[in-house]
Amino acid sequence: MPYYRSVGDVPPKRHTRFVRPDGGLYAEELMGEEGFSFDSALLYHRRPPTALRAIEGVDSEDQELSPNHPLAPRHFRTHELKVGGDVVTGRHLLLANDDVRISYVAAGDSSTLYKNATGDELVFIEEGAGVVETVFGALPFGPGDYVIIPASTIHRWVIDDDMAPVRALVLEASGHVGPPRRYLSRNGQFLEHAPYCERDLRGPEEPLLADGTDVDVLVRHRGGWTRFRYATHPFDVVGWDGCLYPYTLSIHDFEPITGRIHQPPPVHQTFEGPNVVVCSFVPRLFDYHPDAIPAPYNHANVDSDEVLFYVDGNFMSRKGSGIEAGSVSLHPAGHTHGPQPGSVEASIGQAGTEEIAVMIDTFRPLDLGPGARDSEDDRYAWTWLEGR
Repeated sequence: MPYYRSVGDVPPKRHTRFVRPDGGLYAEELMGEEGFSFDSALLYHRRPPTALRAIEGVDSEDQELSPNHPLAPRHFRTHELKVGGDVVTGRHLLLANDDVRISYVAAGDSSTLYKNATGDELVFIEEGAGVVETVFGALPFGPGDYVIIPASTIHRWVIDDDMAPVRALVLEASGHVGPPRRYLSRNGQFLEHAPYCERDLRGPEEPLLADGTDVDVLVRHRGGWTRFRYATHPFDVVGWDGCLYPYTLSIHDFEPITGRIHQPPPVHQTFEGPNVVVCSFVPRLFDYHPDAIPAPYNHANVDSDEVLFYVDGNFMSRKGSGIEAGSVSLHPAGHTHGPQPGSVEASIGQAGTEEIAVMIDTFRPLDLGPGARDSEDDRYAWTWLEGR
């Protein structure tokens, strides 16, 4: 995170005595990235966060991956995938490589306590609402929100019983996800050209305290899944401060950058991580050069696989391809792609677009997961043929 926050009660000096009302000491926990060399937070627990009563391995469902072979552009209809489970265990794995895992979930249940020890998670909420309860505090979410959960943050997804299922696209990174470095000053402040700023980010506002003993936490790690049983509830933090914490950003607060002629996708970039970038396509004015062509030009990203999640709107350049809300397209490196036949001509003279979509570009090839195989529209590769 690019800026400092303090929530709840913290002592005036770090690493000094902080006395509980009963005369004991609060237990200090430093949660930091890249050893002691990057962003961190100091959390103050009522009880030691290290006390484990049990550790057990957890069998996980087979998530076999297959290469994108033969190489093809692909279209997945995520709304055809099974609805059920929770935001953690109900994920349908679509695409993955050594850097990222991209899943879709339609969850109706609240999750157990969970932490991902392999990297940060970015969850884009397509539909539904609820609260992410975390060791840092509670974080409400709703449609259009990006939810960023730092690695190893204990949390759970809470959905009201009377709420509609939460539909979401999930990116699990191999490292840390944050604002693009070019948007930030050398001290971490958002610069004037950034399409969003600190005012648009929402973090926990107060501690979330819970009691309990023998509390289970599901942990995803590089070796698989493990269940930790803690002696006391991990939600016992009375205060914390630092630059590392979960937060949300609404895609509706992303301010688009436009120009006289068609702007390339980097102007839509919202987040970056190890070998991956995330972009937001939002309602915006089209190009205003008198001879501008608003539809994107044909392009071949020779170093990246391009994934687009279509959320809402008219998807002008994809008309006639079968793309609809909830669709995920994969345009792999080695495949030249662009607007559907007739889209270029139809875009000329149009004032703007109301579409909303999320794009994920990876810099290593993506393999196909079971969610992709279960939802693929196998006609997609031929949709660029005129007069088909």
